[in-house]
Amino acid sequence: MTVIIDYGVGNLFSLVSSLKKIGEEAIISSDKDIISQADRIILPGVGAFGDAIAKLNGSGLSDIIMEDVSKGKPLLGICLGMQLLFEKSFEYGENKGLGLIKGEIRALSEVIPNNLKIPHMGWNGLHFKKKSPIFEGLAEGDEVYFVHSFAGFYCEESLIATAEYSVEVTAAVNNKNVYGVQFHPEKSGEKGFKILKNFCRL
Repeated sequence: MTVIIDYGVGNLFSLVSSLKKIGEEAIISSDKDIISQADRIILPGVGAFGDAIAKLNGSGLSDIIMEDVSKGKPLLGICLGMQLLFEKSFEYGENKGLGLIKGEIRALSEVIPNNLKIPHMGWNGLHFKKKSPIFEGLAEGDEVYFVHSFAGFYCEESLIATAEYSVEVTAAVNNKNVYGVQFHPEKSGEKGFKILKNFCRL
């Protein structure tokens, strides 16, 4: 069973629908007992880093995540959920993250040309940096759907895929049983379904 953590941030319906489409038993929950019983957990999210980490910490869900990860349970962070895995973020001030991935979250505007739009939105090809089980069956350049204004920096040791938006942008990270994707697999068609299916096999 896969549990999608509900901490009041993001539209979770499309993610549940995608998981059910690939035949995966998935539920949305903020119940600590249910999360603890899950085979794997997904941390979604849209919005601002500071608000999201405050809700995770305030609800005690961050403690559950850290405990489950320490036991080897697979965790997948999606979009803002991926960013929350990092050590800290500089989105509207400095906020401490979960620290499961070494690195920082910074504004894309710091590194891309002024003529490019923020947020980075649309389909971009993946460029693989390291072999990863969540990308099994995908080919170099396969496209997935992004929408974000901030991205992961200084995360070379965990970096498994990038996308190009004038510069290389962090697309996916991995540290042991912790995975994060900046794009939305639930909005990325068959390629996204493949990634979710691969994660559910971990």
